[in-house]
Amino acid sequence: MGFSEILKSAHSGWRYLVLVLLLLAIANAFSGWLGKKPYTEGNRKLNVFTLISAHIQLVLGLALYFMNNWYKVDSSIPMGRYWKMEHISMMIFAIILITVGNARSKRFDSAVAKHKTIAIYFTLALLVIVAAIYTMTKADPSRSLFGIS
Repeated sequence: MGFSEILKSAHSGWRYLVLVLLLLAIANAFSGWLGKKPYTEGNRKLNVFTLISAHIQLVLGLALYFMNNWYKVDSSIPMGRYWKMEHISMMIFAIILITVGNARSKRFDSAVAKHKTIAIYFTLALLVIVAAIYTMTKADPSRSLFGIS
């Protein structure tokens, strides 16, 4: 097994950690926002771990993108266009949303405002990620949405 295959396996497996942390952070943020709960150190750590896991996923993905020369793929083929442009741009956008949401939440003194900011930005990021996965199923019919055909 070569280095590229190890990176691909890491990137494929790490996505589950990112999704689980993102879902937990979103649920936690909505609970804090709607329940007017205090913003605790545990909330902050969950948000930071979500942010870090997403950035690690980005680094793994970028390494694969450039090592496998996916930027040279023919864009006229739907699957080539997806991997060359759509996947990378949508995922970078999702990670930007997570990063901005985490950074903006730090600017507020109000716990409700912190939770609300995380809830909105992280949910938007999750929607972009799900849209990217759905788009992948259209570009490559052999793949399915979270293993659901």
